[in-house]
Amino acid sequence: MTAWILLPVSLSAFSITGLWTVYAMAVMNRHVCPVENWSYNESCSPDPAEQGGPKTCCTLDDVPLISKCGTYPPESCLFSLIGNVGAFMVALICLLLYGQFLEQSRHSWINTTTLITGCTNAAGLVVVGNFQVDHAKSLHYIGAGVAFPAGLLFVCLHCVLSYHGATAPQDLAMAYLRIVLAAIAFVTLILSGVFFIHENSQLQHGAALCEWVFVIDILVFYGTFCYEFGAVSSETLVAALQPAPGRACKSSGNSSTSTHLNCAPESVAMI
Repeated sequence: MTAWILLPVSLSAFSITGLWTVYAMAVMNRHVCPVENWSYNESCSPDPAEQGGPKTCCTLDDVPLISKCGTYPPESCLFSLIGNVGAFMVALICLLLYGQFLEQSRHSWINTTTLITGCTNAAGLVVVGNFQVDHAKSLHYIGAGVAFPAGLLFVCLHCVLSYHGATAPQDLAMAYLRIVLAAIAFVTLILSGVFFIHENSQLQHGAALCEWVFVIDILVFYGTFCYEFGAVSSETLVAALQPAPGRACKSSGNSSTSTHLNCAPESVAMI
């Protein structure tokens, strides 16, 4: 086991904690309404007597979408930090996973496509984090339109790699867990998009809840890579950047070098 195992765990813990902190700051600064609020008005008049605490009068501008939570300072600063750091960690994880599959002689077009979609997801996150929706709406929506579908495609492709590369019961159990997470991500992303295009306040709020579930679900999916990262070493990064034939193979669940069947599963090589 190596220290690389902390990378996917850190991504999940840092991003999920950070996003909920952004949400809490936005609620306390009265920039969005709480997720438990389902009552929205056409307009709200400012109440000087109402100081501190969450809003009690909400409009469609106060729906707690993740992007809305990170629109105004000071929470926008933390939101940008999460987007930048998270994007870097996502790209590094994707690169290491790619290298690990090369180490195991599992070079396939799916592995390459997974790397591309993961890095595309990271690029979209940078745009989303640095161009807030109320200040650069077009760029923000472009970033979200890239990051969300690319993230969904990444997890779906990795489910295929995990399932076809499973050589032990624990590998198969991890593959099934990821398939469940990918299914949740697919359903919530579709529902979020369908609800978001309507101006109805209830549907907009539903879109916000689905978006939160989708993002947290994807981050949990990334956290499951700690299973493979017990076998990651500096050689894995070298394999990703400069693949070489004949490299020793490693099994996905531990750090030992072996000639396990996992080194060259024909079912993956042929995909």
